[in-house]
Amino acid sequence: MKITKIEVVKYQDTLNNVGKDYNTFNMVYEPNGKLTTEDSILLIHTSEGITGEYVGIRGPALAEVQVVADYLIGKNPLEREEIYNDTKRALRHFAMLGTGIIDICLWDIAGKLYGEPIWKLLGGKSKKLPCYASTLHGDENGGLTTPDDFMEFAEQCKSLGYPAFKVHGWGLARNNIKREIENVLKLGEKFENKLDLMIDPACEVKNFADTLALGKACDEAKFFWWEDPFQDGGVSQFAHRKLRQMVKTPILQTEHIRLLEQHVDFIVADATDLVRAGAHEDGGITGVMKIAHASEGFGLDVELHGPGPAHRHIMTSIRNTNYFEMGLVHPNVATTKSPVYKDYSDDLNSIDKDGCVEAPNGPGLGVELDWDWIKAHQTDKGIIAE
Repeated sequence: MKITKIEVVKYQDTLNNVGKDYNTFNMVYEPNGKLTTEDSILLIHTSEGITGEYVGIRGPALAEVQVVADYLIGKNPLEREEIYNDTKRALRHFAMLGTGIIDICLWDIAGKLYGEPIWKLLGGKSKKLPCYASTLHGDENGGLTTPDDFMEFAEQCKSLGYPAFKVHGWGLARNNIKREIENVLKLGEKFENKLDLMIDPACEVKNFADTLALGKACDEAKFFWWEDPFQDGGVSQFAHRKLRQMVKTPILQTEHIRLLEQHVDFIVADATDLVRAGAHEDGGITGVMKIAHASEGFGLDVELHGPGPAHRHIMTSIRNTNYFEMGLVHPNVATTKSPVYKDYSDDLNSIDKDGCVEAPNGPGLGVELDWDWIKAHQTDKGIIAE
């Protein structure tokens, strides 16, 4: 079997009641807002008529796939390890995002070839995956605007069955660390021993003193973890080691570094308690399995960044993990994702009564694309290489 063609399909969608915050980076609730999104689907075709599919490729990742596309033509798609290492080297001057996108497609091909879900190929066993509700960022529009709003939403998520709840706060546009701390303390007081609580400031806390104050509040509120607080971009081993020395709440880092080696460096520097990894950023399923097993050797857990079918397959196949991230969710927003799948969803109500989801059982990624919807919203289509 050989790779014969690499194709991309672009589409556009409009999300309702969604906008952007003060710096236009964070998605937030906006009453009657209309946010136009553009995404692409990568298709890797083979001589056996089997196609690997990846939904959500955009910008730099698509550009990186274009860099290595000619290399892929004629390669055996089952030789994932060699392709992982070759594309990783080829993209070493970039973010190496293309390696992950390609790898997920190759695993999809392998599962379809053997007629098995990826989790079976990984040696996993079908099981329920506990979820945490991962909120949209706080807003100034009457949605998640106050700590009381977050408490009401946490109560709603608890009633749906969620065992855990994660805050994406308001950011520090106005240097209002007091509101962030108040939110943490109120949630801790109300939901101690009822929900596992987390917070992700998304690298917006301005300085070390404010970061430390937020961490101390997490200690008082007995949070399950906190992640990416500091405006270093989540990459300073020294800064996060200092935080670990002064804050008891486990810190979850490594979302913004790439691939196995940098994750291991962060671990041995004592700069994190839990390890963040994502198939979309860290070398695909192949890359994250390397990170998960390396972390296991250090006795640490891996938490996967964001939802998606690939992450359900990985979670089903490893021991050292806790929660599936269901996000981004909001009490007034029906969805933050385009309906590209027929029978798969990562929206607020996608969990069962116990707050869990399961990995798909179909071949490969096990999800069927809704090509009728995609074609109705298609903006472009092209062959990258053949």
